[in-house]
Amino acid sequence: MTGIGRFQTMRRGVFLLIWMVFVLILAACLGQQNAAEPAEPNAVETPARQAAESSNRNAAEAPGPIAAETPDRNADGASGLVKAEKPERGEDGTSGANAAETPSANPAEPVPPNFRLVDAFGGMTFEKPVGLYHAGDGSGRLFVVEQPGRIIVLSDASDKPKRSVFLDIRDRVYDRGTEQGLLGLAFHPDFENNGLFYVNYTTENTTVIARYKVDPANPDRADAGSERVLLEFDQPYANHNGGQLAFGPDGYLYIATGDGGSAGDPHGNGQNLKTLLGKILRIDADRRDGNLPYAIPADNPFAGNRERYREEIYAYGFRNPWRFSFDPETGRLWAADVGQNSVEEIDIVEKGKNYGWNVTEGSRCFKPRENCRKDGIVLPIWEYEPLGGGASVTGGFVYRGEDIPGLKGKYVVADFVDGRMWTLDYDGQSQAVATLLEWTQPGISSFGVDERGELYACLLEGKILQIVPSFVS
Repeated sequence: MTGIGRFQTMRRGVFLLIWMVFVLILAACLGQQNAAEPAEPNAVETPARQAAESSNRNAAEAPGPIAAETPDRNADGASGLVKAEKPERGEDGTSGANAAETPSANPAEPVPPNFRLVDAFGGMTFEKPVGLYHAGDGSGRLFVVEQPGRIIVLSDASDKPKRSVFLDIRDRVYDRGTEQGLLGLAFHPDFENNGLFYVNYTTENTTVIARYKVDPANPDRADAGSERVLLEFDQPYANHNGGQLAFGPDGYLYIATGDGGSAGDPHGNGQNLKTLLGKILRIDADRRDGNLPYAIPADNPFAGNRERYREEIYAYGFRNPWRFSFDPETGRLWAADVGQNSVEEIDIVEKGKNYGWNVTEGSRCFKPRENCRKDGIVLPIWEYEPLGGGASVTGGFVYRGEDIPGLKGKYVVADFVDGRMWTLDYDGQSQAVATLLEWTQPGISSFGVDERGELYACLLEGKILQIVPSFVS
């Protein structure tokens, strides 16, 4: 499931404090004992080394970050971030035993970027925000997706923007499941002229991809009666609905779908090319193809096949790619696929490729657990393990703004449950190099960017944070 379905409270503060005091006392004693004689190399194991060499991820054996408590805000409006403790594995996200075998073994640790999170929009709150988007029309407006079924429009990115309801479709959105609701929004590349946008939402038993139009008399309000359903498909369970949709640099609409839910992909949807579940789809929203309200791009990998494979499929083998994004400079499609138990993964998605689920979970065998066939499977460019209390990756964006030069070109990603955050450096060839940030922010349901390319983080509890240079007051 996504982090929305996994969020739980982990109170370890007291244990962490006791553990740190113990380590300090031990270090002091060893220092006195060896004052007259130099210690042999590696004679005393550090907590980081002990953690990295341990393959047992039981939370009782090593402390994790104080992550799942909802942070208070500081008086200056900054997020009450919790400093991250060393995880139960190497900082690159792998256990020491598997570091050489998995895509998360990083050759180096770059310097962390100099930024922090502060309350955006004067601390304004929303109802379960799961996305922040801009329309690309030069207006500077921002649109906040609320999971129960509304989209709120903000006049600008100031501390006191005007807000109003852009779209309210709560009458048709089903959000009783923690992973159900209004999940995604995409504006047409020519929105400024045609006023078209697209949403991804769930009913009780289906996923709906629908198109809407802006009210011609009011650019800050959509016409709820203009809905045109492009695609609707069954969801066998309430979880793993994917949710993201976005227009790619090719002008086509990309849609993320989960494997249909439950656990372990019981119907084998991820590897089944005859279903839309567990896939990244690509359709042409500007044309019709026969009886379809959309067209199949001619270069889709299964266009025109005779095996009855779904021609909408762009890539497959996903469990629950909750969030994906395009890098506007390179055109690469970054996807964060939520894992089952072992790992959370980041993939660079390419046409026709198989990303493994449920044969593999990340780089590891899942079904079967050992000696699975990985021929033809694309492994993640990076993955990480849970800290012991569950995990759910929230994919972000490659930063292309101007306010934080040290962050430019890096991909920002977080874990919804424990609040860890990383930046990834990726050269397009080697495995990504991850930097674990020194603080955590639990509850990030989604990231977003404004027209300037500056980054924001939505907290499911209601607030939206902006990523700013650390020297900004």
